[in-house]
Amino acid sequence: MRLHICAVGRMRAGPERAIFDNYMLRAERTGRALGLGAATLHEVEDKKGGGLDAEAALLERALPQGAVRVALDERGRLLTSPDFAARVADWRDMGRSDLAFIIGGADGIAPFLRETADFTLSLGKMVWPHMLARVMLAEQIYRATTILTGGPYHRT
Repeated sequence: MRLHICAVGRMRAGPERAIFDNYMLRAERTGRALGLGAATLHEVEDKKGGGLDAEAALLERALPQGAVRVALDERGRLLTSPDFAARVADWRDMGRSDLAFIIGGADGIAPFLRETADFTLSLGKMVWPHMLARVMLAEQIYRATTILTGGPYHRT
C-alpha cells in the first residue's frame, strides 16, 4: 500500500523538515516488509489567497484516485498508537492500494473535503501548527511500522 501525505504549504529546509525526512526514511525501511511503500509528500499552495475552498480544491487534485482518505482534524478520533497501527494494517489487508493523509493549512480543512474522508484523525485536543502536524504524523507512521513488525521502538 502506498502512503501519501497531502498537505497545504511548503515545508522548507530546517529542523521540522529534517525530523520529518528522518521519520519517513525510517518508516520506509521498516514498512517495506509489511507491504507499506514509501510515503509521498504532496504539497499544495494557494498563491491566489482563495481560502479554504481553494486549498481544498488543490488538495482534492493531489489525492490519489480511490485512496483511503484520512483527514487530520482536531474534531477527529483520538487513537492510541497501537490502534493507529491496527487501522493502517486493516486498510492494507482490505487490499486498498493507497492511503492518503490530508493536512490542511492554518485554517484547517474545508468542511466539504473533510466530509469525504473515510476517517478523521486527531493528534490531540490541542491544535498544532500544520508543519508540526506533519512531523507528528511521520513519527506515528514510523511507530506504526515498528508496532506491526514487533520492533522495540514502541514501549507500552
